[in-house]
This record gives sequence, structure tokens and C-alpha cells, in this order.
Amino acid sequence: MTLRQKHRRETLRNLAFLSPWLIGVSVFFLYPLVSTVYFSFMKYDGFTPPTWNGLKNWQYVFTDYPFFWPALRNTLWLVVVMVTLRVLFGLGIGMLITKVKTGAGFFRTAFYLPYLAPPVAATMAFAFLLNPGTGPVNNILGSIGLPQPGWFNDPNWSKPALTMLALWGIGDLMVIFMASLLDVPQEQYEAASLDGAGAWQRFRFVTLPNISPIVLFAVVTGVIQTMQYYTQPLVAGKVASGVIGSSGQQFEPGYPEKSTLTLPQLVYHLGFQRFDTGGASVIALVLFVLAMVFTGFLMRSMSERSTA
Repeated sequence: MTLRQKHRRETLRNLAFLSPWLIGVSVFFLYPLVSTVYFSFMKYDGFTPPTWNGLKNWQYVFTDYPFFWPALRNTLWLVVVMVTLRVLFGLGIGMLITKVKTGAGFFRTAFYLPYLAPPVAATMAFAFLLNPGTGPVNNILGSIGLPQPGWFNDPNWSKPALTMLALWGIGDLMVIFMASLLDVPQEQYEAASLDGAGAWQRFRFVTLPNISPIVLFAVVTGVIQTMQYYTQPLVAGKVASGVIGSSGQQFEPGYPEKSTLTLPQLVYHLGFQRFDTGGASVIALVLFVLAMVFTGFLMRSMSERSTA
């Protein structure tokens, strides 16, 4: 066997081992991505053959489609505010539970159970609890003399209400942070205490460097999940507006006043309600680019911080 034949045989063997991954990436990532780019330049309704449309789909989405810019602003708001608060809240709850001496199992269960609630049921429950007229939350606030927000019926409070819903289901991040906090070597805490470090110094110079990969993981996955935020704002808008949704009933997303619009809602609205596959593909590509930009920025920032 010549050297060239041996090299070819090793290459084929390596490709055979890689074939499940190559097939999966090709079928579930590369093909959909290339198809989305292709359809973004086509006029296609899902029934008739696609025809070349040039940049008209892009022009329509960016200049003529009235829902795009409000949805983009809402999505970015949720990425910045909701992801930040979820990470901070999940880390705080995880730190508190790891310090609890008795009843830690109860608190772990109590904070994790809401995460298991189905998104539709949890959102409907929150919409009824935060109902400005009959909800118990506003009744309690009014009884103690505090303002009673409109929550999902007020464009200024709808996104904070969605953030509260996301914080209620913080169990996934709590478990991840608890596992990382328990892995921090106790010897480092003892050495820091001997050097006179206080609680903040121990957190900053011992805890945070040890759990920084987990924080990065939580932030990146949170950004990607929020870029796909669809069910909760749609259901909240429907319940708050009184349109629970019967068969064949049309609903213009974003109630109230486009404040709960997100980009994934527009993908569904254009692609499956208006049968505008080209416009839906444009918004899907915008989501993909935003997710890549956020992820790249976060990865680079964490890499520079770790090498500093």
C-alpha cells in the first residue's frame, strides 16, 4: 500500500466517523439556511412556483412593513433587559439556596417547579393574575395604596410583565448556577478569608472567575432563546385583548399597540398567515444575523476578559 493510498484510506475512515454530524449539519442547518437566503429574493406563496423578486422583499420589510421596526425594538429590549435580569436573578437565587442549611431541597423544588409549567398555561395564568380590573395583583396593590398598572393592557407595562413571567420560571438557570457554585473550591474561599477579603471581594475574585464559563453559557443561550420568543407574548396579547383564539379567527399580533410584537411572531404572521415566504425569510435572516452578532460579541468579550 502506497503512502497516498494510506492517506486516502484514513481520510475516508475519518469522513465515515464524521458522517452523522455532517449529515445532521447539512440537513438541519446548511440546507435551511441556504433555502432561506434563496427565498428571501423570491416571490413565493407556498403554492405557485417561486419567481425572482430581487431586493423587493428586503425593501418591503425594512421600509413598508409597519410591524418590523416595533418588533425589532421589542426583541432587542427583551434581549438586553430580560436576559440580564434572568441571569442576575438565577445567580442570586442559586447563591442563596447554596447557603441555606435547612430546607434547601424544598426551596430548590419551589423555585424549579414553575419552569416545568407549559408556556401557554403559565402565560394565561399570569394574564389573569395581572388583569387590571379583576386580577388579584392589582387588588392587593390598590388595597395598600400603590399604583395599579395596566400590565398586559398597557404598552408601557407589557414588556415588564413578560419579564416578570420569565423571572418566575427561573428554575433552569438556578439549577445550572447552583451546580457551578458548588464546584468552586472551598480552599480558595478560605485563602481569601485569611487575606481579609469580604463577601464582595470573595464573590468578585473567587466565585465569578470560577463560574464565568457558566455565566457565558447562560447569557448566550438566553440571547438565542429570547430571539425565538414567540409563545408568551402572543398568548399574553390574545388573552389581554379578549381574543383567546377560536378556529379560523384572525389576530393582529402585538397587542397592546405593538408592544408585545417580536420578530418570530412576524415570521409566522408573514409566512403562514399572509403566505409571504419571501418576507418571512428576510426576517428569519435578520434574526440569524442578530443572534450571531450578539453571540460573537459575548464570546469575544469573555475571551478578552479571561486573557486580561
